[in-house]
Amino acid sequence: MADATQTMPGAATPDDLFRRFAELGIEAATHGHAPVFTVEENRELRGQLPGAHCKTLLLKDKKAALWLVVCDESRRLDMKALADVIGSARLSFARPDRVREHLGIEPGAVTPFALINDAEAAINVVLDASVMAEELANFHPLVNDRTTAIRTTDLSRFIEGCGHTPRVVDLADATVAAPPESGE
Repeated sequence: MADATQTMPGAATPDDLFRRFAELGIEAATHGHAPVFTVEENRELRGQLPGAHCKTLLLKDKKAALWLVVCDESRRLDMKALADVIGSARLSFARPDRVREHLGIEPGAVTPFALINDAEAAINVVLDASVMAEELANFHPLVNDRTTAIRTTDLSRFIEGCGHTPRVVDLADATVAAPPESGE
């Protein structure tokens, strides 16, 4: 597995990200931890950090458009329903080489902060309304051995500062229903 504790050569580093935050007047708190590759590993290591804990997906539609979708870590998305909700063509996960090329990071560290590396603003950005309703949200700061908490209003400002116009969308209709508990 590739080293998701490093960004790609020539791409922004966590220090570059934090400098951009400072330029934009954004305060954020970053906590170090062992590298994590799954939501479950993240839950075990993060402790009681406040705010929404998010996952970020880089998706490609059948027309080759790229979509960065940010949602709560517990949301299980149905790709067909998601395409309908966000108005895209059929979606699939972007290949690791596309993550590296367009976001400048390894697949295990996908984050909206990687939009700092999308100089062409070619990626469509979708933020789940349930995440944006929270005061704070948590993401990897371009690497997967840290978690950064940021105000959701500042997240929007950061994304806009990277040249993107994020769409806040209620992704409830794109969510797979949870399986019933055993014994029901």
